[in-house]
Amino acid sequence: MTERLVVIGGNAAGMSAASQARRRRGPDQLEIVAFERGHFTSYSSCGIPYWVGDLVDGPDRLVARDPRTFRDRFAVDIRLRHEVTGLDLDRREVVARPLDGGPETTMGFDQLVYAAGATPVRPQWTSDVDGVFGVQTLDDGTALRAWLADNKPETAVVIGGGYIGVEMAEALVRRGLVVTLVEQAPQPMSTVDPDMGALVAQAIRGLGIDVRTGVTVSGLETRDGRIAAVVTDSGPIQADVVVLGLGVRPNVDLARDSGMAVGAAGGVRTDKRMRAGDGVWAAGDCVESTHLVSGRPVYVPLGTHANKQGRVAGIDIGGGYATFPGVLGTAVTKVCDLEVGRTGLNEREATQAGFGYVTATVESTNRAGYFPGAVSMTVKLVAEQRSGRLLGAQIVGRAEAAKRIDALAVALWHGATVEEMTGFDLGYAPPYAPVWDPILIAARKAAEAV
Repeated sequence: MTERLVVIGGNAAGMSAASQARRRRGPDQLEIVAFERGHFTSYSSCGIPYWVGDLVDGPDRLVARDPRTFRDRFAVDIRLRHEVTGLDLDRREVVARPLDGGPETTMGFDQLVYAAGATPVRPQWTSDVDGVFGVQTLDDGTALRAWLADNKPETAVVIGGGYIGVEMAEALVRRGLVVTLVEQAPQPMSTVDPDMGALVAQAIRGLGIDVRTGVTVSGLETRDGRIAAVVTDSGPIQADVVVLGLGVRPNVDLARDSGMAVGAAGGVRTDKRMRAGDGVWAAGDCVESTHLVSGRPVYVPLGTHANKQGRVAGIDIGGGYATFPGVLGTAVTKVCDLEVGRTGLNEREATQAGFGYVTATVESTNRAGYFPGAVSMTVKLVAEQRSGRLLGAQIVGRAEAAKRIDALAVALWHGATVEEMTGFDLGYAPPYAPVWDPILIAARKAAEAV
């Protein structure tokens, strides 16, 4: 008898689950139907700012696998522009509404993957204002690029200084706009500590962006229904276009209403096999994970996690066995020529998790000082005070800096102490010999402070 798998969400997690299930069970064993709100499948949301800034062509360059590939190669019935509005786990049914018109569809299932992703944080005062954009999906990027081309704005305000916020600020500068970045925190990039965030702010200002930190946005001024200014506690800021970079929340309303458990971090709670119930699986930006350093539930929406979680769910649906143990929160980004990497816990997170800790910060260069192109790099380690166990790390620097965070993520994964790290046998060859020196020096400095 043929079973039916219904997938809610057609991006990284949902389609990874569908493709992995198909590799293990053919169409005569498993029918797969996927519902997706947008026009695209399996795309890179992280690449949208670089498309907006004309650094990459798009949107096709951002798509890993298009709907035709899933239909032809994987025999997956992709229903684009369909929003799932109802989910009944007892009756094993979903209700989907076509967004471009037509009757609703009620479909039964034997297995379900809930991969509904995240929804951008969008304050009520942004509703129904022309010229205000979130950048969460490829459709959002398409809408923003079309609006910029049609309206030729001169000034832009980006609200929020996280990854997307700073990347969008740079993208808009590249398009010739005068850009102001507004951030409520003392520094942008709150995923790193304020001292490291200050280095990011300095680089952003070097692009000509007006960075205003410690500023709270309370509303918008409009003219004929169109954005005119952003209202803040330090005065209005003129804006022809506004981009929101206020973060995202897990899209769990449908899951919660259907009876799935929602955890302390706000996402759907699953076991390590990504099960959220009997024949029900959840993966991607709608779920919470376990932090492998603190042991606490966390919400870390990243495409790398979504792909892994979807793959785990698909393998298990297909009859195999796979688990997703948790996350370290490792991430990198690039702002102009500045690279930022982080893994594990920063100081705020270590405090919240109840750790006593020490820190060590080292400034050096990415290459041997005598070699052309040597530029600055700052490495910061956070270590547990008594045991010396590495808790987290951050790197801010120029070329070839951020990916060095991978070595520190591996050390975290294996529970290394900073004392053990001082003996790591890392790559050594000119001109890159000193690249690892900041890591080893920082480890030695932290070990002395433990």
